[in-house]
Amino acid sequence: MELNENAEIDTSQVDDRRGSGVSGGSGGSGGFSLGGGGGLVGVIVTVLVALVGGGFGLNALTGGDEQGDNTAIEQRCEAADALQQLDCRNTLYVNSIQSWWQRAMPEKFDKPYTESDTVFFEQAVNTGCGAADSGVGPFYCPADDLVYIDLSFYRQLAEQLGATGEFAQPYVLAHEYGHHVQDLLGTEAQMRRQQASDPSQANELSVALELQADCYAGAWAKNATGTADERGEKIFTSISDQDIKEGLDTAAAIGDDAIQERSGGQIDESAFTHGSSAQRQEWFRKGYDTGDPTTCNTTTNP
Repeated sequence: MELNENAEIDTSQVDDRRGSGVSGGSGGSGGFSLGGGGGLVGVIVTVLVALVGGGFGLNALTGGDEQGDNTAIEQRCEAADALQQLDCRNTLYVNSIQSWWQRAMPEKFDKPYTESDTVFFEQAVNTGCGAADSGVGPFYCPADDLVYIDLSFYRQLAEQLGATGEFAQPYVLAHEYGHHVQDLLGTEAQMRRQQASDPSQANELSVALELQADCYAGAWAKNATGTADERGEKIFTSISDQDIKEGLDTAAAIGDDAIQERSGGQIDESAFTHGSSAQRQEWFRKGYDTGDPTTCNTTTNP
């Protein structure tokens, strides 16, 4: 994977709230989690079940409407070594993902795409879905239409689950923006209504939505080298087979069964909320092979 050094990093698509000192809690919607609190199994049971599906009653929660200070990140991302900086690279990944969806949503779904900022935070953050801490992992909040990530998550991803490849980072972000697209298309709201009408299917419906976000991430990956900044400069000069393998390895590492096994527990499919390793790989691969988000029909073909 090679980023174009001439691509302009648009920091207006992120909101840097690092160092804000917000006290945390447990909120969030549609993301990843690796540990914390009662351990990996506890996280799966008590946290991941809430993601996207709103298992914590997210609509009833309130969050802050604070704004970060982008002065420092703007300066870093204008420097000659910008692509060596984790936050600047991730900002450019966000730029690429949103550049593609700006074109793909009207073409494939006949609906306009509305940008969503990514909030960089440390340890804890207030959101439209309530207070959240880093233990929740990256997530999308449909109440304020924002993606949230503590960038230290990537270190956890590498050290705890062995997903060390660089492409793990844009894959994670593309997955979260997949949830934003589901929100814009009404898929997420439909899933919540189905969960409310048939709670026994809540986890199965959550898995379908998560796998669709994986598929959307794969579709972006197929088209990433065609994305450009506002001046028309390509953002990626190349994405290799090794990069896609790193994406697939990450999908395997964060499968519900893989996380349950690493935690020392037995595999319990009834507790799955994001899908097995094999399922996550399958749907990421399907999105990548087709490059077409309309093929990501997990909600009708789980």
